[in-house]
Amino acid sequence: MLFRKDTSPQAADGTVTGGPPEAEAGATLTVDCAAIARNWKKLSDYAAPAECAAVVKADAYGCGIEPVVTALAAAGCETFFVAHLAEARAVRDTLSGATIFVTNGLASGTAPVFAEINAQPVIGNLAELAEWDAFRATHKWTGGAALHFDTGMNRLGLSPNEAAALSPRCDMQNHGIALVMSHLACSDEPDHPLNDQQIQTLREMRQLFRNIPFSMANSSGIFLGAPAHFDMVRPGIALYGGNPLPGQDNPMEPVVTFTARIVQTRMVPEGATVGYNATWTARRPTRVAIAAAGYADGYPRPVGTSDTIAGGQALVNGQRCPVIGRVSMDLLAIDITDVPDQSPGKRRGDVVTLIGDDIGIDEFAAWGRTISYDVLTRLGRRCHRVWKN
Repeated sequence: MLFRKDTSPQAADGTVTGGPPEAEAGATLTVDCAAIARNWKKLSDYAAPAECAAVVKADAYGCGIEPVVTALAAAGCETFFVAHLAEARAVRDTLSGATIFVTNGLASGTAPVFAEINAQPVIGNLAELAEWDAFRATHKWTGGAALHFDTGMNRLGLSPNEAAALSPRCDMQNHGIALVMSHLACSDEPDHPLNDQQIQTLREMRQLFRNIPFSMANSSGIFLGAPAHFDMVRPGIALYGGNPLPGQDNPMEPVVTFTARIVQTRMVPEGATVGYNATWTARRPTRVAIAAAGYADGYPRPVGTSDTIAGGQALVNGQRCPVIGRVSMDLLAIDITDVPDQSPGKRRGDVVTLIGDDIGIDEFAAWGRTISYDVLTRLGRRCHRVWKN
């Protein structure tokens, strides 16, 4: 879902809302665009003098492509990477002067659209390159493209063996090569030998494509140091608060807060079960809060605690409480027995925090047996949404 604003005026502090009104939604997703901008600035300073671009595919990792690219541009970001042409159009509709690369390449017949919105395909095979060259020649289009070489991911990209045959293009007037790039496969494992192999393979290509900018590092790749930076780095998940250094303290600011409204509280007697398939059994008389969020809102189904598997938690008045039983499509259950009786979060209409404050996106993703990328891109499809600037 791309960014949708409601018709209410922007608040004096720059806050914008979207999606259904808060009263009509069970959950709220809040995105701190100022934190995204600060994360970008931190990465940019770390990678300098390389240019720091921004990856804003998948609706800016679920955070809203329009407000995110607006905040990043205000912070100084000039180059944006998306996966699909529709995402490139969304960026162009927001920023008239941005440089936009489309990493999934040139879909057949779409070259005129690239020209229309002045976006640049990331060419990953010779068939794409031939179609792009034919379009440029026929229409006298001078816009550029990136060449993507596969140095070890074995996903997209030209073979390094094809580099020598393509390098003479650099001697042609209007050669159209705006960038040469590759993608690290194991950058979140700093000691993995494939990192050095990939970096070295791309470095050797610099002799073939002189005076062309090179790019390799993603979020974790930035922290591999200067050899991985080349001329441009392309952070994604780190912009949105994900930890680019697994196993170490997260150097990035948190970005998203996910909250849900309590629709009912109830007492569950000892020995009774909660939720589908009776996977959780009360070992004491238990006060349970039912929150209006579920897997239809992007809350991972495996988060709930069962009788045999420890699950995740929610924050009720700042106190961690177990999420219990199976997470269902629209609802989840929270054990609030140990929360003092007069605390917020124990009554209908109160709000509990599912992500945010003391619960980081990576910890939350681990409870769901997935990764922060997966969580972020699924959150908030039917939530009330708030963008803070």
